[in-house]
Amino acid sequence: MKCPCTSGADYAECCEPIVEQQQQAVTAEQLMRSRYSAYALGKIDWIMASQSPDGRKFVDRKSTEEWSKRSEWHRMEVLNVEQGSADDTEGFVEFKAYYTLGGEDVTHHEIASFRKEDGTWFFVDGIEVKPRPFRRVDRKIGPNEPCTCGSGKKYKKCCGRPGVTA
Repeated sequence: MKCPCTSGADYAECCEPIVEQQQQAVTAEQLMRSRYSAYALGKIDWIMASQSPDGRKFVDRKSTEEWSKRSEWHRMEVLNVEQGSADDTEGFVEFKAYYTLGGEDVTHHEIASFRKEDGTWFFVDGIEVKPRPFRRVDRKIGPNEPCTCGSGKKYKKCCGRPGVTA
């Protein structure tokens, strides 16, 4: 089976040894990928174990498990990694996770922070990256300006009326 983390490798050679706690993640990115795989496969023990010890009390295991198992996980993309190598003690992984929940397609974009304690990487926290708001390219037409269709009427009395499509 291919690894859910979308590395292209087989699960048995990629995330499974980390998720099953047979070996430690060497980098923050490896830990991030293993956590995504754990969510995709409903392996909540690893989600809890890989959370920083001081942060575990804030994780609701039951709701995390329900969300994990009710979601259909599609893929993840690692967008950026800062620090988090084998020699670092902290790291940041920006990623997008794609899944479907309740018939709705979701893209979760996050910058996750990791910390290494006594040689072991832990997930600390994540900041969700919100999409940028819509920005109008063209100038907005005011209701009292001449209509763009050239009728000579005010926009609000012509193409700007409710129910009229220009």
